[in-house]
Amino acid sequence: MASGSRNPLVVGRVIGDVLDPFESSISLQITYGNRNVTNGCELKPSQVANQPQVNIGGNDPMIYYTLVLVDPDAPSPSYPSFREYLHWMVTDIPASTGASFGNEVVSYEKPRPNLGIHRYVFVLLRQRCRQIVYAPGWRQNFNTREFVELYNLEFPVAAVFFNCQREAGSGGRTFT
Repeated sequence: MASGSRNPLVVGRVIGDVLDPFESSISLQITYGNRNVTNGCELKPSQVANQPQVNIGGNDPMIYYTLVLVDPDAPSPSYPSFREYLHWMVTDIPASTGASFGNEVVSYEKPRPNLGIHRYVFVLLRQRCRQIVYAPGWRQNFNTREFVELYNLEFPVAAVFFNCQREAGSGGRTFT
């Protein structure tokens, strides 16, 4: 995706808060039940309680990817002191398959936002090869950019995010 102002990752401040500008080069489909995740869609905690189905494009199963799910708004969008909170990490996912074919390094933790509307960002990173990745010691203050450098991963090849607030919340995130 281009880094222009109409890019939903720019409008949603995913580019900037989590990622540097990049061009999407592979398809990434995230599905919770029968609901596809599209950039900026609104999902309730009850809809994302279970691990999603992930489908990755490509046609060469010898190319591997790492998927991370982070919350850059933890514990609250106005004071994101835990940015980025790591909700899930799967490595060694072969192209043209899904997360279930990879190595789950950090188990899926369902989103439970308490204050405000949180963005939950799925980032797909191309690996240079299959490799051992260690789970961080804690989930809070994960940094996708530093993770990419630490494990010598290639830049993101796809990303998608959804908005989520506590079950009783209403309305949606607006950007000016």
